[in-house]
Amino acid sequence: MNVSMVQTPSAARRVLDLLRDPPADPDLSAGYLDLLGPAEERAPSLAQSVMESTFLPQIYEKVWRPVGFNLAKGWPIGPDTAAEQATARDWLGLGQPGGADRPAATVLDVACGPGNVTRALAEGVGEDGLVVGLDASPTMLARAEADTPPTGTSHNGDICYVRGNAVDLPFRDATFDAVCCFGALYLFDDPWKAVDGMTRVLRPGGRLIILTSRRLTPLYASKVGGELIRRATGYTVFGDREVTGALADRGFTAVRRRRYPLMQLVGGTLPNA
Repeated sequence: MNVSMVQTPSAARRVLDLLRDPPADPDLSAGYLDLLGPAEERAPSLAQSVMESTFLPQIYEKVWRPVGFNLAKGWPIGPDTAAEQATARDWLGLGQPGGADRPAATVLDVACGPGNVTRALAEGVGEDGLVVGLDASPTMLARAEADTPPTGTSHNGDICYVRGNAVDLPFRDATFDAVCCFGALYLFDDPWKAVDGMTRVLRPGGRLIILTSRRLTPLYASKVGGELIRRATGYTVFGDREVTGALADRGFTAVRRRRYPLMQLVGGTLPNA
């Protein structure tokens, strides 16, 4: 059953103001703002099927992400999850948990999954801020809702989850101060269109950070192997200069990167108008 605007929670009302085409009767029946409705008939890749399963959201935050991601980042030498999240807040111009200088920023977490990064970003935003976690998977968003404290129970920014298309973002141009996409770009059928969308919704001076895959070597055999993986599973392995180049091509400045064995962290800032 749809929820009327009178009953719509304040965080969801704030998100509705950011949409290009806000629904007249917003659907919050599952606890998140659903902009997609019934699941589309499609043939997801193997990697996408795993992410949209009912099992993965149950183990994602405690097992899948800390084990898989930390190993890909070179554990025990590479950063753990807490260090990764602190870096995300820093590169996005947010504060750190409990800090008095946390901005009232509007932040988007693209392909948020079960909301672990979304909640970490909210810890870097002041009480008047807003963090939006967007994902297409109902099972992931159900887990995110279950694990997120109700709005108003902490001194962090508001959190609102949205079921929407991460490649064709439903938001108006220049609506976010910061955009984050951790562990998802390599799953998109058209990753560069997704980067275009993230760029479009950023305000001038806004910051973008992406954690994604990394090809171990630039050798031809490695490129061929990466293409075979993409065709078989839908998982894209990016070269060292592909993502930084994509940001530079879209006008980002102060582009920076941290390389790990099998992952890379890339960030940049849009120029002020």
